[in-house]
Amino acid sequence: FLTLCLSVLGVFLTCTYTAKEVTKKTKKAKLYAPQIDCDVKAGKIINPEFIAKCPPGCQDVKYRVYGTDIYASFSSVCSAAIHSGIIDNTGGKILVQKVAGHSGYRGSFSNGVRSLSLPRWRESFLVSEGKPRKGVTYPSTLEYSSSKSTAVKSGKYLEYQSSPAPTPGTQMATTPTPTTTTTDPSTTVPQPNTTPAATRTTAAPAKSRAGLHRVRDMAFRGTSTSASIRNILRHNTDAQRQEPVATFQRAASSPVHLAMEIDSWKPGLSLFDTGFSSKEELNPKPLESISQGNQNCKVDLSFLMDGSWSIGKRRFQLQKRFLGNVAQALGIGSAGPLMGIVQYGDDPSTEFNLKTYANSKDLRNAIEKIQQKGGLSNVGKALSFVNKNFFLDANGNRGGAPNVVVVIVDGWPTDRVEEASRLARESGINIFFVTVEAAAQSEKQNVIEPNFVDKAVCRTSGFYSIHVPSWFSLHKAVQPLVKRVCDTDRLACSKTCLNAADIGFVIDGSSSVGTGNFRTVLQFVANISKEFEISDTDTRIGAVQYTYEQRLEFSFDKYSTKQDVLNAIKRISYWSGGTSTGAAISYASEQLFSKSKPNKRKIMILITDGRSYDDVSLPAMAAHQNGVIAYSVGVAWAAPDELEAIASDPAKEHSFFVDEFDNLYRYVNQLIQNICTEFNSQPRN
Repeated sequence: FLTLCLSVLGVFLTCTYTAKEVTKKTKKAKLYAPQIDCDVKAGKIINPEFIAKCPPGCQDVKYRVYGTDIYASFSSVCSAAIHSGIIDNTGGKILVQKVAGHSGYRGSFSNGVRSLSLPRWRESFLVSEGKPRKGVTYPSTLEYSSSKSTAVKSGKYLEYQSSPAPTPGTQMATTPTPTTTTTDPSTTVPQPNTTPAATRTTAAPAKSRAGLHRVRDMAFRGTSTSASIRNILRHNTDAQRQEPVATFQRAASSPVHLAMEIDSWKPGLSLFDTGFSSKEELNPKPLESISQGNQNCKVDLSFLMDGSWSIGKRRFQLQKRFLGNVAQALGIGSAGPLMGIVQYGDDPSTEFNLKTYANSKDLRNAIEKIQQKGGLSNVGKALSFVNKNFFLDANGNRGGAPNVVVVIVDGWPTDRVEEASRLARESGINIFFVTVEAAAQSEKQNVIEPNFVDKAVCRTSGFYSIHVPSWFSLHKAVQPLVKRVCDTDRLACSKTCLNAADIGFVIDGSSSVGTGNFRTVLQFVANISKEFEISDTDTRIGAVQYTYEQRLEFSFDKYSTKQDVLNAIKRISYWSGGTSTGAAISYASEQLFSKSKPNKRKIMILITDGRSYDDVSLPAMAAHQNGVIAYSVGVAWAAPDELEAIASDPAKEHSFFVDEFDNLYRYVNQLIQNICTEFNSQPRN
């Protein structure tokens, strides 16, 4: 009997030990949260849902946040987590979930972080406590998007559920959404419709207006580069439109054989000023042959093709060939670039949208079937149409890809493009212009908007514009255009903090300042101004000087070049008198900022060296309510309480103090950095 009892006890202990070992093995795997840096933006991480660990020190103005509770993916992930109260400046684990883009993001000040407002963005995210949701697989290695060709990182995935972890074979079948893999980023991208849309979206036709039309006839003769005959025909819908016969042969000195840039661009250089062999783009190949498209060029792209009568039938065919070659070189696919086409003439119409074709072959075939619509060259109307109608979810806009418009223009537009381009850029659209055959000297009088390209594209550095001297050289622009369009790290321009503001300086000219110190103040004003891009369409500068009275030194529309502004600042003469700062703020609001352009940020920078003889609180509050962002800079005897009252919220980021005038220079960079941090117009993708 004793032997039997010992045997039973042994079996019991063995079973207990075995059960413990099984329990250990079936316990959940410990989550490894990958570390991310403070400057990492949600849009740079491909994973739709992930847990990550933020380091200490992310509560800094240089890590920008856009929105409240729900944040634009352009925001710093960790700084947004601090703003939302999930973590503090010591860091910690957070759970991030990607959601759809919103039409507006509200800025606020919370937990020591100032978030900014944003009109619209393509993708959003939510931040919550860093605990895994039941049944969701989280990556231990995050996948980052990049415009460079890099190997995709692989990472293991851990399953969190109440039951014991299944084997790898069953785990893939039972994992609920969202499911993330590091080898197929296309899972985060909507699949385009494989059935081509047969419908054609057309803008409401405008009343036909009488005008002059030009029809071009180009001919290559012998060694001449080109000859242009522009026949002026009266616009008449009943008149028969005929295309002049164009005969040409390629000459040794033809622009077709001119060298051209492919690997780099330099501001101020024409596309045909630098050299490379054109053999490659004569037979364009996809940048990366993969079934789902070139994943290093994930952009949503709209081409505005010129269908006006001025281009003629032959050049219209050359344009279609160019678009087909671009489609081939891009490598169209659901996980790469998607491309739609809008044809413009009198009115724009959509030939096909982003989701109509999911590969380059089908897209090229569709381009070949496009028929010329004729009419004027109303580029401005076409840009407005695209801004309002093209980049919609229903048309295949993916949200996680930059929106890009490439405008092809024969000669010059027949309407104005500046306002339509500005509104499109401020909506987050990156605009490129490809212009062919500029106006001849005798034709410049017919150009409605001189320098229309500089007014239309982001800045005037040359990156966003390509000029081709002849339609027969257009094929040479394929690779340079594709290279720029796919450079997603640079598609963040549109409007920036340096070219989207009306900045008004309010300068204390009281007796206590003195002539020498006043010149130091003017140098401070000039040092700030010269960092901005100044023109009629970019940042504008104005200035007011005050004592007991006020004087408008120059208004926003007075000077349109940087050098003119700097010369005007230098010419300001010292006034001398009392100090009525409150009255000066009211005067600046009325004489400067009431005349500011719509959609321009209104920024007031006030410099004073003493306490005001009148109240500053009410005038400053009125200015704030009218949308003026106020910065106060105090010197020597300036009153700290008044500086805070003048400054926008939070005051510590909008008010500065130095003990003497010679130290003003120390705050030039800081002030510009704060202005850029607070920039609440559309960041460019």
